[in-house]
Amino acid sequence: DKMDNILLDYSLIILSLVITLLAQLYINYNYKKFSKKSNNTNITGAEVARRILNSNELQNVGIEQVGGNLTDHYDPKNKVVRLSNDIYNGTSIAAVSVAAHECGHAIQDKKGYLFLRIRSAIIPIVNFASYAGYFAILIGIFFSFLNALKIGIAMELIILLFQIITLPVEFNASNRALKKIKELGLLDSNEITGGRKMLTSAAMTYVASVASAIIQILRLLLILRGRDDD
Repeated sequence: DKMDNILLDYSLIILSLVITLLAQLYINYNYKKFSKKSNNTNITGAEVARRILNSNELQNVGIEQVGGNLTDHYDPKNKVVRLSNDIYNGTSIAAVSVAAHECGHAIQDKKGYLFLRIRSAIIPIVNFASYAGYFAILIGIFFSFLNALKIGIAMELIILLFQIITLPVEFNASNRALKKIKELGLLDSNEITGGRKMLTSAAMTYVASVASAIIQILRLLLILRGRDDD
């Protein structure tokens, strides 16, 4: 029975790694593919962001350039869309898509999109859960302190809830982005398919995160059951 548990544990670890790796490969493949294809209007990511924001009466939202690769994000606290160098200055289909996606979050913020509000509200709790859960799990496993392990599992469930709430936020932002890209003619009809693939692949990384979190919880429950049996 112990050997079966060990095999199952390793299988779950491998499955988690495979899911994460496949999601990363998928987004990297699409990003590399569509970052090499310039859009026909030669519009940059920064210009795309400004046009989308202005069309939604979001002139108050700033656009900033940040370092790194795929570090693009929307900052709801400071009302800023931050775009990585390749997206900010780039004229590729990927640059248009990523910039539009981040503007999708800004539109959500303006409209008070429910899941974005919930996600923002629970971020402090999730940050605490990630730290507390890490230490609780370590204590629970290395010192066979089952109550600590149970606390760790509870913290992981909070993180899973956060990631599940993140899914509609990301998919909705991508849907808003695609709608705006079509509405403002930022990509032509031949480029829209590429834009849709980019937006979908970005959202799929969050699906992988949910799957990995579920597998992590299953592993911890398996460890807990094994300790209970001892």
